Amino acid sequence: MTAMMFVNLPVTDLERAKAFYTAVGFTINPLFTDHNAACVVVDEDHNYFMIVTREFFSTFSDRPVGEPSKTVSASTSIMLDSREVVDKTIADGVAAGGVEERPAADYGFMYQRQLADPDGNILEFGWMDPVAAQQGPEAYLNQQA
Repeated sequence: MTAMMFVNLPVTDLERAKAFYTAVGFTINPLFTDHNAACVVVDEDHNYFMIVTREFFSTFSDRPVGEPSKTVSASTSIMLDSREVVDKTIADGVAAGGVEERPAADYGFMYQRQLADPDGNILEFGWMDPVAAQQGPEAYLNQQA
């Protein structure tokens, strides 16, 4: 079996969060969605977000639930097919209530933009040159020389 990853994110308004995550291009798996949580499909059969009401999320640990709009404890990076797709995803996310908190970072071989969802959870959308992704940034830079 191939490994699957589920990232649990606390949200204050489940319907608003579902609308945001579908606006940036993901889908909701209704088989794993109820009034407490929704399964956001990032990469079918591999990567998912579970957007979880804060009340239900608090049952996952004895520690208090953090406030992602005030304190960052994680940032999830998702690599996309092109810079243009990254830009469109950010624009769609901002239109759906997200906030781009920092300017784009362009490293030549890699391009990243940061988007906070309506609850403050940080998502980074990026693109990486295929040569750099397979052989490392130095191979990309040598190709440019």
